[in-house]
Amino acid sequence: MRELVRRLDVPSPGRQRPRRLRSSDPLRRLVRETRLTPGQLLAPVFVVSGTGRREPITSLPGHARLSADLATELAAELARLGVGGILLFGIPDEKDPEGRAAADPSGPVCATLRQIRSAGLGLVLAADVCLCEYTTHGHCGVLRGEQVDNDATLPLLAEAAVAYAEAGADVVGPSAMMDGQVAALRAGLDQAGRTETAIMAYASKAASYLYGPFREAAGSAPSFGDRRGYQMDPANGREALRELQLDADEGADILMVKPALTSLDLLARARDRFDLPLAAYNVSGEVAMIEAAAERGWLDRRGAALECLTAIARAGADVIITYFAADAARWLAE
Repeated sequence: MRELVRRLDVPSPGRQRPRRLRSSDPLRRLVRETRLTPGQLLAPVFVVSGTGRREPITSLPGHARLSADLATELAAELARLGVGGILLFGIPDEKDPEGRAAADPSGPVCATLRQIRSAGLGLVLAADVCLCEYTTHGHCGVLRGEQVDNDATLPLLAEAAVAYAEAGADVVGPSAMMDGQVAALRAGLDQAGRTETAIMAYASKAASYLYGPFREAAGSAPSFGDRRGYQMDPANGREALRELQLDADEGADILMVKPALTSLDLLARARDRFDLPLAAYNVSGEVAMIEAAAERGWLDRRGAALECLTAIARAGADVIITYFAADAARWLAE
C-alpha cells in the first residue's frame, strides 16, 4: 500500500504551507490575528440594598446579587485582574407600575456607583438604564393597558440616566428598546450638565430565549405577555442595521448588539459600516449553556469560553460584556 501511495501523482503543496505558522504555541501566538485582552471586558454585576448581602444566582454559577460594599470588593478584584469595567444592574426593595425607583439617588445602583467611585479603582463604571427590574409588571416601560407606552417611558429613562451619571457612572446603557431612547438620554444628560457621560446603546437587542438566567438574577420576568413588541425579531438583519444607524444618529457613543453569539453576522456587518466602538453582550443563556455542559464533562469550560469570546472579538467587538470576565482575565494572564 505504501509503495502504491508513493507512485501516485500527488501534487506538492509547493510554497503555500499555512501549517508552517501553526507548528508551535509561541509561533501561533506571534501571528494571532485577534487579540483578546482583559481590558476590553465589562463584567455585569447585580446590586441590592443594604450591607453584607450576597444572594447566589442559581442559574449563573459563581455570581450573586451583592450589596454595595461587597460589589466594591468585587470591583477591586476585577481591577486587580485588569478587567476594563463593570456594568451595574439594580434590584430595588420596592417596585411600582412606572419603575420610579430606577432613578432613586439612594437606590442600589447609585449607592454602588458612589462607593466604587470613591475607592478610586480605575474601572469604567457603566450602568444599565431600563425599567424592567423596577416595575411591578416586569416590562421595560410604562403601560397603557397591556402595551408599553414608548413616549411616556422616555423621560423616566432619561431621569434614571442622569441619576446614575451624577452618582459616578462613566457610561449609561439604555436597554429598553424604546424608539428615541438615545436622543432622550443625550438631551437629559446634556441639560443636567453631564455632557461627558457616554451612552452605550443597546441598539440591536433581540427578543431572545437566551435571557432566562438574567431574568432570574434581576427579577425582571414580565408578569404577562413578552417583549416582542419592542425588542427586535431575531430574524431581521436589515432592521438591526437600521436600529444601529438610528442610535448612531441620535448621539450614541458605543453601539451594542445582543445576544453576541447569535448576532455575530450583525456585528461583522456593523464593523464594516460604523466607525463607532462596538460592544457585544455575551448574554446569560450563552454562558449558562457552557457552564451546564462543562459541569457534565461534555466540554472544556475554559477552552469553550475563550473560544466564544475570541469569536466575538474577531467579528468586530471592541467591548465584550460577559459573565466570564473575571475568569477570562485570569486565564489570559497565564
